[in-house]
Amino acid sequence: MRFSRTLKSTAAIGTTAGLMMLGLGAASAHVSVTPNDTAAGAYSLATFSTSHGCDGSPTTAMTITLPQGLDDATPTVNPNWTISKKMQKLDTPRTLENGSKVSDRTESITYTAKTPLVDHERDTFTLSVKLPDAAGTTLNFPTLQKCESGQTDWKEIPAEGADHDSVEAPAPAFAVTEAVADDGHGGHDAAASTETAASLTNDAGTSWAVWVGLGAGLAGLILGGLAFLRTGRKA
Repeated sequence: MRFSRTLKSTAAIGTTAGLMMLGLGAASAHVSVTPNDTAAGAYSLATFSTSHGCDGSPTTAMTITLPQGLDDATPTVNPNWTISKKMQKLDTPRTLENGSKVSDRTESITYTAKTPLVDHERDTFTLSVKLPDAAGTTLNFPTLQKCESGQTDWKEIPAEGADHDSVEAPAPAFAVTEAVADDGHGGHDAAASTETAASLTNDAGTSWAVWVGLGAGLAGLILGGLAFLRTGRKA
């Protein structure tokens, strides 16, 4: 009976693991982007990843196009790739928050492989970007993946409300969320925590001293009592 239950549990675990692996396989079939922050107005590290080539052919270049609303991106160095930027002239100069004006923006960033990335080997490309101030915006990053033989243009955008996998070659994308409000209590809370910790430490020290004192007093009474008994016996 116990063996039967164990066998059933093992089979269930195996089935679950198999389904998870199938899900991961399907998800990894695309070029994806993972931001470390999605809050409006935040500086975010957007990491693009690929784990496959073009129908088995090694990847030679990845060109990531910035969506409108992003003026620039700072690419993170990847030792196996050289980096280049393509600039776009703006029809109308744009005024930034600091008052300065820009007449062009970064249109795309290209990583070119020094050694082609073998099919089914994974690599990542990280861009530092400042997110728009408006929450609810979906940022799509059309990405052209070039290979030794062929290429895949990950630029399709699903219809509103449709799943990301509803198109064959979806553009990597993520949504900008509400900005995190700063209530100004961070420093106060930290100071309060420090004071509480100090208070607990002082209380602990005081309690320890009291117990040591009581112990010493009790030991003195015991020794005194023993001495009194010995004196009585001698008398």
